[in-house]
Amino acid sequence: MQQYKQEWFGNIRGDILAGIVVCLALFPEVIGFMIVAGVPPIVGVYATFFITAIAAFFGSSKGMISAAAGSVALVLAHLVAEYGIQYLFATTILAGILQVALGSLKVGTLMRYIPKPVMTGFVNGLGIMMFTSQLDHFQGSLLLPLLGLLGIAIIFLFPRITKKIPAPIVAILVITAIVLGFGLDVKTLGDMGSISTDLPRFGIPAVPMTLETLRIIFPTALSVAIVGLVESLLTAQLVDEITEEKSDKNQETLSQGLGNVVSGFFGGIAGCGMIGQTIINLNYGGLGRLATFLSGFFMLLSVVLLNGSVVQIPVVALAAVMVVVSIETINWDSIKRLRTNPKNESFAMILTVAIVIGTHNLAYGVVAGTLVSAVFAAFKMSHLHVATGTADDDHHYKVDGHLYFASAENFLDFFAEEIEQEEEIVIDISAMTLWDSTAVEAIDKLITRNNKRGVKTTLTGANTQSSALFKRISIHTEK
Repeated sequence: MQQYKQEWFGNIRGDILAGIVVCLALFPEVIGFMIVAGVPPIVGVYATFFITAIAAFFGSSKGMISAAAGSVALVLAHLVAEYGIQYLFATTILAGILQVALGSLKVGTLMRYIPKPVMTGFVNGLGIMMFTSQLDHFQGSLLLPLLGLLGIAIIFLFPRITKKIPAPIVAILVITAIVLGFGLDVKTLGDMGSISTDLPRFGIPAVPMTLETLRIIFPTALSVAIVGLVESLLTAQLVDEITEEKSDKNQETLSQGLGNVVSGFFGGIAGCGMIGQTIINLNYGGLGRLATFLSGFFMLLSVVLLNGSVVQIPVVALAAVMVVVSIETINWDSIKRLRTNPKNESFAMILTVAIVIGTHNLAYGVVAGTLVSAVFAAFKMSHLHVATGTADDDHHYKVDGHLYFASAENFLDFFAEEIEQEEEIVIDISAMTLWDSTAVEAIDKLITRNNKRGVKTTLTGANTQSSALFKRISIHTEK
């Protein structure tokens, strides 16, 4: 209980200021993607409030921001266009239930199998995507890039004066004051869509409770659940690396699912972890659960009580903040290390970045990078080293490595070439591990072939793993 209290109130000032910055950074993405999804902006605001609140109370990764995200909104857009917003709410609830089920099955533990080069590529690809996604906000007139450059300069230079006030807040206030003071014609949050001031209300989605409805929403709900979990768990993994703490990915999965269920019942869209806003939160001192909660709470409070002021914030001011975040997100050291790192790791990192940028889908890049890394690892593990005995004892061999489907053929080929007129061979496998049925089959083939040639084959030194597997499925008796 004491630790949980510390996670909430151990960093009050930093969490409050970070919550304000994150709230402002959430507005353009949440509103913009709600328009893409074909729903009112307030649907994203409701979702952000409930998802951040649930994550703050039940999530495992402190400092992580989960909200109504663009990746999920894109998946839901076609459903809204064809069936309407009530089906979106039903799909959101079902997606949350599926995520809770996946969390109960411990799928979060799969994150440990994502290689470091892939995570680095994921972060770099994200930084590039964040940067390019903001470029449209600086186009239209010479005034916009000038305002953007002013905002970026303030964010970089203001901390030299004081760090007590987050520089992004200062940049947003200065640019907003300039735009309003001089009556400049630039795009504001209000221009992105009308934002309601109504409070959220509980309601059951107005859809038929039939198998036909389930048939309609299940494929989309499954896609939302998977895409949302991939991005959420990747965000949690990134938070772990930045904070040097370890979160429970299965608890995070359950939290994300519960957040979506609640969001759906209160008129919100599904959401997931938001990496860009999470990095903003951590960079500006949001290290506790309070920062996560306040980011969504401030957003709902703003549209209900301060709607008239919020809608006047220039989008270019928020874009300047995101540009700085994108620059700070990219791991520049990883680019310097491309020549010195193992080629397979550099390739996996570059491939991940390329696919993320090419598809605008972070999950695709991570899956592709992980698969390529697995192939490289399997290829590397397929190399066996066989040492022969001395000149007086050349019928002894020691095998070092892993024997499995990818190395079995090499194992057989070596002994087929080396053994000619010997009457007996002894193979020390103490430094070799058998991993699958193909490995045992390879040894069985070797023994059978040698028996036909009158060569006695003896295996020695098998470790516990190899011995148990050999005894269980071999057609021969282990010597």
